[in-house]
Amino acid sequence: MPQALVAHRDSPTLMLLLDMLEQRGFSTRAATSATQAVADLESSPALSLCICDLALDDAMRIVQAAYAASVDVVVVTSDPESETTAEAVAIGAHDCIAEPLTRFKIDRALARVASASKAAPQAAESPIIGESPSMQRLAQTIERIGSSDVTVLIIGESGTGKELVASRLHALSARARGPYLALNCGAVTSTLIESELFGHERGSFTGASRQHAGYFERAHGGTLFLDEVTEMPLELQVRLLRVLETRCVSRVGSSDLIPVDVRVIAATNRDPHDAVRQGKLREDLLYRLQVVPLHVPPLRARAGDVRLLASYFLSQLNETGRTSKTFSESALARLESYPWPGNVRELYNMVQRAYILSEGRVITHPGVHRDVLPTASASAVAENGSIRIQIGESLANVEQRLILQTLLHCRTKDEAARLLGVSTKTLYNKLRRYQSEERGRSAKTMPAATAQPQGGDARIA
Repeated sequence: MPQALVAHRDSPTLMLLLDMLEQRGFSTRAATSATQAVADLESSPALSLCICDLALDDAMRIVQAAYAASVDVVVVTSDPESETTAEAVAIGAHDCIAEPLTRFKIDRALARVASASKAAPQAAESPIIGESPSMQRLAQTIERIGSSDVTVLIIGESGTGKELVASRLHALSARARGPYLALNCGAVTSTLIESELFGHERGSFTGASRQHAGYFERAHGGTLFLDEVTEMPLELQVRLLRVLETRCVSRVGSSDLIPVDVRVIAATNRDPHDAVRQGKLREDLLYRLQVVPLHVPPLRARAGDVRLLASYFLSQLNETGRTSKTFSESALARLESYPWPGNVRELYNMVQRAYILSEGRVITHPGVHRDVLPTASASAVAENGSIRIQIGESLANVEQRLILQTLLHCRTKDEAARLLGVSTKTLYNKLRRYQSEERGRSAKTMPAATAQPQGGDARIA
């Protein structure tokens, strides 16, 4: 099932768009801010469509992030002829929808996007890749329990691929023809998550202008994936436990019970027992969720898989961009030497940046920006969250190393900017300067035959 993200400032319009997409076979996510939308785009490789309200603050960040993640973008605007709309299309938006919205306009935009689709929805169907013993054991367990209806708790660090494991479990089950819906419990505000999970009746709270079916109802006959379940408010964990036990939900504002047939798969990036001790997770809910616990190993514990994954991701980018780029042996060795605190997600993002920024067919150190393929020494000193400073080292160089290593340890640039105590705009400006300087150095050191882009290269469509 293709997944879509809708980012809109107006709650009624947001709900309308979500309903329209769900009726057309999409699994949906909602965002009411650029920060939330960008975080979803950077952390959800299965997303294939993003609908963005250009009136949202920092809407261009969403368009840029969607383009960088190879997600089709449709923008909603009150003025299709405005400079803002033209800028969004120039950045990478596939289409724009003029307000007021109608079903005809939505269908026409979706049809145009489908005709130019990059086949991104297939990402959710990709096999789990890994030849390390830990991944082989995980894959065997997934194959063994996939056909059952058992509740599963997936445990692993951020970026290890927990959602891919969940979608694989769904694909192997008898529910594979049913819906697969994913909800990130940490990305929805505490005031909205109850309505998102269980639905609400018209008039049940301010702004509830219509009846709304929650995730449990919409996932009837299929699978519901609850990511970051330890971020769910404790009072809602009680309701979730009740639904798991009774297989019935009641919408907000109603006492009527609605039977639901849903397989629940949950995930957390915390140690679940630590979460119980810290009061983040109810103990009775933990026991109900982890009928079968699955531990997804971090990338640093998967010997040999970095090279395999990097080559696989690059082959996907080559197929999309109709190019034939390869990693040099030294580049692959440097990738293997890095501890990957952001796990597979960080590796994918880094491969994508290397693909975009490299001007030759072979991706090597001289032709790649320094924050794409970190040096082994930088990796080693950053593993414990610190960097070493040499006496006499310039302040500019120290600042650059600190910024780049902070970025590698953060999920988003917004998070890195907050940790560094600077604005996001300042951070972007510094990164652009670093990139320009690195390209200037590379142009001076690269042979003339490889200093220019290869004719076969194309941007990621």
